[in-house]
Amino acid sequence: FEIYPLREGEILARLEAIGICSSDVYMWRGKDPRTPLPIILGHEGVGTIEEIYGKKTDILGRDLTVGDRIIWDRGITCGLCYYCAIRKEPSLCPNRQVYGISFSCQDPPYPRGCYANYIHLSSNTKILRLDEDVDPVTLVSASCSGATAAHTIELCKIKEGDRVVIQGPGPLGIFSLAFALSRGASVVVIGTGRGKERLRLCTEFGARETLNTADSIPEERRHRVMELTDGLGADVVINCTSSPEALKEGITYLSRGGTYALPGLAIPVGPVSLDLYHDVVSKNIRIQGVWVNDTSHLYQAVNLILNNRYPFEKLVTHEIPLHDASKALEIVEGRKAVKAVMRP
Repeated sequence: FEIYPLREGEILARLEAIGICSSDVYMWRGKDPRTPLPIILGHEGVGTIEEIYGKKTDILGRDLTVGDRIIWDRGITCGLCYYCAIRKEPSLCPNRQVYGISFSCQDPPYPRGCYANYIHLSSNTKILRLDEDVDPVTLVSASCSGATAAHTIELCKIKEGDRVVIQGPGPLGIFSLAFALSRGASVVVIGTGRGKERLRLCTEFGARETLNTADSIPEERRHRVMELTDGLGADVVINCTSSPEALKEGITYLSRGGTYALPGLAIPVGPVSLDLYHDVVSKNIRIQGVWVNDTSHLYQAVNLILNNRYPFEKLVTHEIPLHDASKALEIVEGRKAVKAVMRP
């Protein structure tokens, strides 16, 4: 692709690490109707500044210059609408666009996704400068699963002593686990038989217990959750899967007055049937949607990794060259990786 001339405040970044999100697989397979085609996929990136036009600072007010290592908020919001200006919830901005999701590569400036050597970052992109000694492969997950997990924990108001159940031990679930633990919660993680390595990693992060769905039936899992919560149920259940069936089971783990969060359902999966009276209304259950993140959540995720309290370096199990992108997507689709990252 032609590298388009930069305008004031724009940056051309050379990619160093490109995270593969499970949502990329849906777009790659043509299952996400929101995706304009043709497209350069990829909304998770860490890179270095190759070119910069004019003066630009990061979200901490630090000057940016050529050669700086950076990570950026994958979403671009208008800053002018009701949700940006009044509600202070830019993740809800109706004008929000996302690198690697919203931009066709037919339209200039062409490289607007991370599955590339370079990416063109617009002037209203929110950027965080990183130290030279940080590992871009480890940090890249902060931009999506890490930031979304931070948003989830914030919306659920998780606090010291809360009992939390996480469904799905992928990157989103593992970040949610780490954030919940950092707030003083006790966490149980539930995952599939194909995710044994993921469940082992959750134990390393500090999960109180992990339950494998291949070795148990729903009633057994519910019984164990009740045992671990003094018969009360979980204060918060976080669904980090894209499975509607997980919702039906997970809501039975909750205590009265509990919260059920849905950060994993980031793609259309169709309707879900619930007995609203028995499962929700009569127990004062709160169902909490979680849509992407704000820049503050990206900042929290980066710092969670950098404090070295949790073994995030073990999250990335597959590093793949960019020219093998199709192979990388197949690995993620087959759930053979905890996290797969590409390098140009």
